[in-house]
Amino acid sequence: MIRILAALLVLSAAPAAAQSLRARGEALVKAKCAPCHAIGRTGDSPNPKSPPLRAVAAKYKLENLEEAFAEGIVVGHGASQMPEFELDPAQIDALMDYLRRLRAR
Repeated sequence: MIRILAALLVLSAAPAAAQSLRARGEALVKAKCAPCHAIGRTGDSPNPKSPPLRAVAAKYKLENLEEAFAEGIVVGHGASQMPEFELDPAQIDALMDYLRRLRAR
């Protein structure tokens, strides 16, 4: 009986962890990216020089983006420069999960 309960706890924790990752990714993107980039499946970016995240996810290998965010990404959008971001590993995991989901749609 204890083994069954332990197995159920492990199985129920996996979806909760995935949901937590999804929620963290969405919160991060809303806070850091949405002021300039379109973050959904449709719509224009608030800053016309900032590509929608769906275009970024489609254009670049996510492994390369992951590395860039780990090292501190710096991107210019003409006169308006993207702020430099250096994300911690948990934030990078959440962002990559968001971009993977955006790409899969």
